[in-house]
Amino acid sequence: MQFVVALPEGPSPAGYARLTQEICGVPLLTRTLATAQRAGAGQVLLIWPRSVPVELAEAFLRAPQIKKPGQVTLVEVESFDPNVRSHWISLRRHLEDRFIWLPWNWVTYARALAHFPESDEPPSTWAAATWVSKTGISKIADDSDANPQTADRQTRADPRPEGITVISKDTADTAERFLVARSGKVLDGIHTSFNRRLCRPAVRWLTHTNATPNQVTFGGVVVSAVSAIAFARGGYWAYVVGALLFYLAGLFDEMDGMLARIKFADSPMGTWLEGFADGLSYLFLFVGITIGLYRQHGTRELWLGLALLVGTALALIVTNFQRKRATTADRPNEYLGTFYKMLENDKGNFISRQVRMVHAFQKRGVMIIYIPIFAVLNLIPLLFYLAILGSHLTWIIVLYYNQRFFKQAPTTLRKIQAS
Repeated sequence: MQFVVALPEGPSPAGYARLTQEICGVPLLTRTLATAQRAGAGQVLLIWPRSVPVELAEAFLRAPQIKKPGQVTLVEVESFDPNVRSHWISLRRHLEDRFIWLPWNWVTYARALAHFPESDEPPSTWAAATWVSKTGISKIADDSDANPQTADRQTRADPRPEGITVISKDTADTAERFLVARSGKVLDGIHTSFNRRLCRPAVRWLTHTNATPNQVTFGGVVVSAVSAIAFARGGYWAYVVGALLFYLAGLFDEMDGMLARIKFADSPMGTWLEGFADGLSYLFLFVGITIGLYRQHGTRELWLGLALLVGTALALIVTNFQRKRATTADRPNEYLGTFYKMLENDKGNFISRQVRMVHAFQKRGVMIIYIPIFAVLNLIPLLFYLAILGSHLTWIIVLYYNQRFFKQAPTTLRKIQAS
């Protein structure tokens, strides 16, 4: 899939500033090119006016957000107006039969572009992302103002991905809010979506700092440790405070992923680190609850806590093993989607149906909501016993699915999913 991005001809000094204007911490043109790459671009054609120093283009291509600079083909032209057919004809040898026109100042997100429905008609406007074909280009007149078909097309509603055209400070602010609001995942449920909504102001602020997603992850681990200390004190109010702190730590877990996606800082290492941090947070939580209940009820709770910690450790180990079998080293983030799709395809199996219904409640974005509810209702002992049962059921079920689903190599698994 090819994307075509054209720079405005001979921008003024103010225009240069707009090229480098940061939207959520990433220069505008860099964001456009990086979004195209993450939407699945095999090639990005960057049309560059000769009146603009080419060194500026090279600086953009060296940005860390541009993962594969070789995918970006720079073509220098004297001038370019998408409304003029002859300008497209001069680029014909660089164009694929079908491509996506992506305005340099159109702020959107990769998923919207990746699922953008194709169209054969010439676009009614070049101000938004749109599909273009060589056949459609042939319908463009060299003098678009004199072309009666142009006026007709203005009334036609083209399908287009969501996005914001940045032309001022106000539209830049709107674009930032737009990106933050859409920085979740496809698999987000109602609980996680609620959590992410609470995180939006903090995430937008973080995009304008030097904070990295990994630092946010570690921040959440620290808050989890403080939460465990509160739980370990025992008693109703200690549990309530500990549960609220655990909820706050869970919001850090939401924010690190949101920040990574907005700033193009996501990586396989970050995914593994986030998973490790989640596991460590649960261990902190259960250690704290065990000590708190021991202080209230005696030695028996220590033995039950040991059973809980063993079950939790086993669940984390076998789940990480399953993730490695289910995904390639560069795509560990695909694990949950792969697992859910396999459960859906296996819904004729009684165990798969039950696991699909209850698995969502094991996600951290859900757990951090229910733990405060248990604490406020003074049901921490019940939560403790449910966690013991759930941890051991988890590692047993994961082993079951290691044999049922994940005997194949990751590449074979992806072929099965695509079929």
